[in-house]
Amino acid sequence: MTTAVPPARTAGGPFAVRRLTRAEDGETLHGLLWHAGPGWRMISSAVLGGGIGERSWVLNAQVSHGYRRTDPEAHLADLARKAGVRGPGVGLMTAADVRTFGRAHDDGVDAVVTAGLGVRGWAASAAGGSATTPAPGTVNIVVAVPAALTDAALVNAVATATEAKVQALLDAGYDCSGTPTDAVCVAARVPRRGDEVHAFAGPRSVWGARAARAVHRAVRAAAPGP
Repeated sequence: MTTAVPPARTAGGPFAVRRLTRAEDGETLHGLLWHAGPGWRMISSAVLGGGIGERSWVLNAQVSHGYRRTDPEAHLADLARKAGVRGPGVGLMTAADVRTFGRAHDDGVDAVVTAGLGVRGWAASAAGGSATTPAPGTVNIVVAVPAALTDAALVNAVATATEAKVQALLDAGYDCSGTPTDAVCVAARVPRRGDEVHAFAGPRSVWGARAARAVHRAVRAAAPGP
């Protein structure tokens, strides 16, 4: 059973994040909601709204440790409806307490990161993979770029954000590249007539460099050290 608990608070600025609280199965859980509105294209590895397309919101929902539901996409969609958003969006999950999120801004680019690193390791591992649905992601990255990017540049931006995450974790003293279930979402503007559409978002491009710095600082804020 899920019960809404009022009221949501908002962390101000152009990337306004609402902080949500709910009661679910006798546990108090939290969430972060960015109601971006129209005019955004997003690329994400999220269970809800993943891939590339126009999206108007991003929900990062905390779930209980040992999450056992087999319908995470429907669960996230229900939580988004109860938070008052409609239309296509992106839904992320994590077992981390999202109230301890990190955020950073770099010359127009915003990044918000939640991090739980209880189960972590290196991406290139001898361990075998699994075909089962993974547990909720524990390092979730959301980046907003106020410029139009091509599809290829959006993919490039995901790689840049991931590289910056790993750099931040190593700088903080973690011996890992992340957790097995990390997720990322990069938002860029839908191009309007006359807009420049950027073809690159690598770490030395204009917007990629800003995104990398913002993600690095946000990860450091969310995961200051082991």
